[in-house]
Amino acid sequence: MKEEINYLNNLFNDNDVVIVSLSGGPDSMCLLDITLKVNKKIKIIAAHINHNVRKESKDEETFVKNFCDKKGIIFESMTINNYTNQNFHKEARDIRYNYMEQLINKYKAKYLLTAHHGDDLIESILMHLVRGTSFLGYSGFKKETDQGFYKLIRPLINKSKEEIKNYNIKNSIPFAIDKTNKSKKYTRNRYRLDVLPILHKENTKVIEKFNKFSNLIIEYDDYIKKDVERYIKNIYKDNKLNISEFLKLDKLIQRGIIENILYKIYEDDIYLLNDRHIKYIYDLINTEKKNTCIILPKDINVVKEYNYLYFNKTINENKKQKLLLKDKIENKDYIIKIVKESDDTTNNTIRLNKSEIKMPLYIINRENGLKINLKNGHRKVNDIFIDCKLSKEKRDTQPILVDSDNKVLWIPGIKKSKFSKDKTEKCDIIVEYNFKGGNHYEK
Repeated sequence: MKEEINYLNNLFNDNDVVIVSLSGGPDSMCLLDITLKVNKKIKIIAAHINHNVRKESKDEETFVKNFCDKKGIIFESMTINNYTNQNFHKEARDIRYNYMEQLINKYKAKYLLTAHHGDDLIESILMHLVRGTSFLGYSGFKKETDQGFYKLIRPLINKSKEEIKNYNIKNSIPFAIDKTNKSKKYTRNRYRLDVLPILHKENTKVIEKFNKFSNLIIEYDDYIKKDVERYIKNIYKDNKLNISEFLKLDKLIQRGIIENILYKIYEDDIYLLNDRHIKYIYDLINTEKKNTCIILPKDINVVKEYNYLYFNKTINENKKQKLLLKDKIENKDYIIKIVKESDDTTNNTIRLNKSEIKMPLYIINRENGLKINLKNGHRKVNDIFIDCKLSKEKRDTQPILVDSDNKVLWIPGIKKSKFSKDKTEKCDIIVEYNFKGGNHYEK
């Protein structure tokens, strides 16, 4: 472990505060030992999480506490009493890192050290390759990660599990054994127990090879990101992607832009996505449908509206409404009211003869198959919305005036039916429409 100890010596400065994630297993006990051998005057905080899922958990907490007390190391711990998420490993990981960041703030630490080693890296890369992930996801994890107010360091990334075991034996380092690591119930364990021994047998330097692969992916990703950042600011604004401009770009940059958007939306939950979800987004972009959407994990909506793709857009479920029009209906979008007279002849006002319709009048939103009778025939209301380039969201909230037989009399601001009268014709009722948001459809 001379190389790892020298690395930490060069990394740390005197008076740095370092938090070591300490489970009590062979990997983390090895990590603590090499940190103790650093010849800088650093302050070490050992942080332990009692996951509280095995009967041995309490004994392991006592073991690491007693060890730290003997070594004069500050010891901090917490116990997870309740799990709410179906994904146990994800929830446990989130709790771990949240707790570690609390300690980082408490002690004003510069570094968090974890015991991830070379075999862990291989397992992560293989799992991501088989499952599918983002381009950067194929790199596994880095030796150093800048978290903003501290650095996450994995000093053992070049060491195998076997090397760590031998180091512990040689240096008489005590550790606890988690028996669940032998269970093939978990995906990672199946890679660890069945695949890794074969790889180590094929090439004794397999960890070095995977580290080179990981670093190469990271270098390529850093290069691609520069182009992605250059293009994305012009074609993606306010969660809205310009499709025609997007399709002019190289496929690699396109993929980078989609991954960039998804990373910002999902953050630590990015593991929920795989190649299949990326394909769904591409299918949405390339479909001939003008208005359609997909729903990604965590109910993230991706909506296509003509030449734009909206990410994380709220979809109106189009709950049916039928509001009786007595004198006035007002909401955040519009005012519709009955007036005594008006000089307006635009689509914002309609004049009706009560003898030709069935009173009372109602305001509804769109329904499947709804048609409007015009003077030169009838048309589907939805076709009129498409002609007006009305977005799906606006279609769902667009008011429609009907009589008691559900005959469409008027699409306020857009189209009048054959029942509309001009100023020279007899009319009994005048209805006026005021849209609060300015122009309510694109021309």
